[in-house]
Amino acid sequence: MTPKGRTGEASPSRPPRVRLNRDHIASAALALIDADGLAKFSMRKLGAALGVDPMAVYRHFADQEALFDGVAEAIFDELDVASLPWDGTWQELASGYCHRLRDALLRHPHAVPIFATRPVRSPASIDTGVSMITRLRDAGFAPDAALRIIRCLREYTVGHALSVAVLRLGAGARSRRPAPGAPDYNVLAEAADATEPDDHFDVGLTAMLTGFTPADTP
Repeated sequence: MTPKGRTGEASPSRPPRVRLNRDHIASAALALIDADGLAKFSMRKLGAALGVDPMAVYRHFADQEALFDGVAEAIFDELDVASLPWDGTWQELASGYCHRLRDALLRHPHAVPIFATRPVRSPASIDTGVSMITRLRDAGFAPDAALRIIRCLREYTVGHALSVAVLRLGAGARSRRPAPGAPDYNVLAEAADATEPDDHFDVGLTAMLTGFTPADTP
């Protein structure tokens, strides 16, 4: 039954109250960054997208930097680390992790700089780190060597994703490449024509995974 006011007329229904939590806010912020770009993001726009006063966000995140920590955590959650090949070799596990991380980042090219410039310290990320170091320790690596390997792989993957994201967001359209037959068409231009800007990821990843051995790491 529609409630009625004192005059007997039907009162307008109130919009449902938005129930905020950290995950919902971070997901909304990531969606805004995906749509408009990082430079156009603001807490005011986030409040409007959530249908709340922007100050309501600060009950869950101390400031914008803390919110961006949450955005990075939201991207990490897309990796679905539980379904990685934990029973395979450490190389299979690491390869699966790096591929999922790259793919998740490239689904959000505007947000790659956020992920690249802050550590992800969510419980899920910490548990994943512990499990990966344990897996590498079981393969013969000391824990400190295992952590160095994980850092190398993460930095390679994030750096690759950042480079590709920049190209996809328009930097590639501004580059100039000489045409075949032109006086300045050299071996570099020829090689560039035979490759794609993002087709070297597996080459580098394979080299790293085959290069790390327990005997060679400090």
